[in-house]
Amino acid sequence: MFVDTAKVFIEAGKGGDGAVSFRHEIYVPKGGPDGGDGGRGGNVILRAAKELNTLLDFRYQPELKARPGKAGGKQNMAGKSGENITVKVPVGTVVVRDGEVLADFIEDGQEVTIAKGGGGGFGNAHFKSSVRQTPRIAEVGEPGEKFEAELELKLLADVGLVGLPNAGKSTFLSVVSNARPEIADYEFTTLTPNLGVADIDESSLLIADIPGLIEGASEGKGLGYQFLRHVERTSVILHLIDSLSSDVAGDYLKIRAELEKYSADLVKRPEIVALTKADAVDDEIIAMQSTDLSKVTSSQVFAISSSAHRGTTELLRALVKSVKTAREQRANESTEVVTEGDVPVITLTDKDYSNAWEVLRREDGVFEVKGGKIERFAVRTDFANVHSVNRLRDIMKKLGVAAELNRLSAEPESIVEIAGKQFTFFE
Repeated sequence: MFVDTAKVFIEAGKGGDGAVSFRHEIYVPKGGPDGGDGGRGGNVILRAAKELNTLLDFRYQPELKARPGKAGGKQNMAGKSGENITVKVPVGTVVVRDGEVLADFIEDGQEVTIAKGGGGGFGNAHFKSSVRQTPRIAEVGEPGEKFEAELELKLLADVGLVGLPNAGKSTFLSVVSNARPEIADYEFTTLTPNLGVADIDESSLLIADIPGLIEGASEGKGLGYQFLRHVERTSVILHLIDSLSSDVAGDYLKIRAELEKYSADLVKRPEIVALTKADAVDDEIIAMQSTDLSKVTSSQVFAISSSAHRGTTELLRALVKSVKTAREQRANESTEVVTEGDVPVITLTDKDYSNAWEVLRREDGVFEVKGGKIERFAVRTDFANVHSVNRLRDIMKKLGVAAELNRLSAEPESIVEIAGKQFTFFE
């Protein structure tokens, strides 16, 4: 079953908690702190795999969760890091979160860490100092990144076949390639995109048969709209038109209009036009139809008969040449996409852990503190441990947050909220 969209819930592993522990040895009456750090949570990694061609698996596995890190132990023993989870996706998959592209998989084996695991909390061995000999403070592990993402598969092909239903796209693909699409003499035989490899001379072409478009497809009518995304990635568009049509120019313009409504970039893509079923009409009709097309397009026009293998070789050679030119043009164009090696990817931005902060007094009387570093300290604070909360208050003093709260007339019993955690200003 072909599925080209899916929603998944992604959650990286939580970091392990740090430990509160003290040395207890028979000849060491006052052993120091030896609580170990928690392990880092596992990451969620996606890897492109050319053997996959559908997102069906994600319909049955809508959650991708990595393992959490283990808690630290005594004797400075660090917790084990959580295992990463690596999930395969088809080449051509785009990962979108809240309308922002997180990753675009265009090459087999390409990997992207889509969600990072939380850092492990420090154990109390980290907090020993000359004035704090027996610290009873340990941090909790940070939560891993979690969010809902949309996966969208856009087929990566050299040539995308477009045209009205029953224009002969599936027949053409079955004749020139190894694909075996369903073929029948009625509209909308093709309900899902089909891929085939066509060999010609010393070259080969990956061709995608896109379900037939109708007028209004870009607005959701017919079957073609949901598959228009698969034309976006093709280097060259092959527009097939039934030579038996009474208005070949009109047929051509209808599909061009739908492509332009869907994406203005598509109509700028290199294009070749082919009149199909040429064996069903005489040469005079073909010449007349070609003349009509030349009035509305400057693209090359071929006349072919897939079933009779007429004109297909010449068409494939023209496609190879056009694809090669399109690739060279793309290689010369500059791109702002971050690259890892030669593979374009979109990278996740690191969190802001700067010292900047602000304090807002809400209508409910709660003082909300926002800022990269102070929020991270709050996330790692064990609010069930009074010593840990007092440490957070000390950090607020050092950063100047406490002074700002005093300026805003905060009372000792006033509620302060940082990173969703609430506690009193002072006790």
